[in-house]
Amino acid sequence: MSTPHDYLPRDPAWRTPAFAPFYKTTVHRAPRAPLLSLRNTLSEITGPVFGHDDIGPLDNDLIRNYAQDGEPVGERIILHGRVLDENARPVPGALIEIWQANAAGRYRHRNDRYLAPLDPNFGGCGRTLADDEGRYAFRTIKPGPYPWGNDSNSWRPAHVHVSVFGRAFAQRLITQLYFEGDPLIPRCPIVRTLPDPAGVELLTARLDMNAAIPFDCLAYRFDIVLRGRRATPFENRPEGT
Repeated sequence: MSTPHDYLPRDPAWRTPAFAPFYKTTVHRAPRAPLLSLRNTLSEITGPVFGHDDIGPLDNDLIRNYAQDGEPVGERIILHGRVLDENARPVPGALIEIWQANAAGRYRHRNDRYLAPLDPNFGGCGRTLADDEGRYAFRTIKPGPYPWGNDSNSWRPAHVHVSVFGRAFAQRLITQLYFEGDPLIPRCPIVRTLPDPAGVELLTARLDMNAAIPFDCLAYRFDIVLRGRRATPFENRPEGT
């Protein structure tokens, strides 16, 4: 058995800036001192290992996994793609988790005070394992945009948060995807922190009519690339794994 090794520290050149004056909360939370790189513990680099027994039959179906007495309101969609390395090879067994607002733009969270209604049949969370070809898929409701307190009229584009777990706690990447054609994307201060405009394209899920189900739902494809020049921008580790 090979000996586990620490993961490489993050490359600051790939990071979105911690301080961006047009993104108001960074003014208060940006670090005042240089960041430190801490060594990983043995448990962080050797576990967990996720298996299909850990995933319920409805975990990737957000239309049904929280439904109480009907289906949630909103545009039904399929969100699918592949988890790939820098050479477009599949990454099997990755645990993909998503969370999102409902069709009205409200999260099922006690701190969300947006005046939009909660949907009693929508929880907004799901998870699945990538198959042997790195493929994953969710059924869900397309989230709505919502206002936030960056300035007097800031709105988040419709988006879905995505977490990807590898085979260790230290192998977690977090990002969020947007939807093709949304006019709010270039107006969002969070999106504008990306140093390379091409990064926005890498965070945009594309309409995929080939995967749509006629008379049921549209589909959007979002491939997650872990490393390399075309890697998906990640919030917690922009340079990838």
